[in-house]
Amino acid sequence: MEIVFATNNKHKISEISAILGNNFDLKSLNDIGFSGDIPETNPTIPENASQKSHFIYDRYKINVFADDTGLEIEALNGAPGVYSARYAGEHCSFEDNVTKVLLEMEGKTNRNARFITVISLILNDKEYFFEGIVNGQITTERHGAKGFGYDPIFRPDGYNITYAEMSADKKNAMSHRALATQKLVEFLKKQR
Repeated sequence: MEIVFATNNKHKISEISAILGNNFDLKSLNDIGFSGDIPETNPTIPENASQKSHFIYDRYKINVFADDTGLEIEALNGAPGVYSARYAGEHCSFEDNVTKVLLEMEGKTNRNARFITVISLILNDKEYFFEGIVNGQITTERHGAKGFGYDPIFRPDGYNITYAEMSADKKNAMSHRALATQKLVEFLKKQR
């Protein structure tokens, strides 16, 4: 079965390809000749994932899946949420985003947060959703140098270290993206 992952992130492609095995021909956006930007203009993470998968499906009529991820912080009324990647501005860095969150969280005792990933799969003209959620806490300062994004300030429940202090293997085995991906893979393997 041929399926497109609506990304050009080689790490994501190889990770999912290894999990899917030989029964699937996983393609990137590059593989199908798409190099532009996919719009993300919706107010929620599931709607953005859906928008991305539909954008590719409508143009290529090929089985496709796309993901969207956000960090939701209780004390910030769910922010940064759908704006996680550009929370500190349109051309901001991961560092800028982390700094903004730490400033906005100063003096707040409720540090509860969650990472959520939603995958939208369009398979044979039907859409399916897969969700992964990891609850945790926002730390008061950065810890660790691994990972990316908000990893240095997110400590998942049940752990005394942040994502940025975990090995890639450990994080990838329990992260929000891993949980959503595992559900997607289990579903796809039943479609063979």
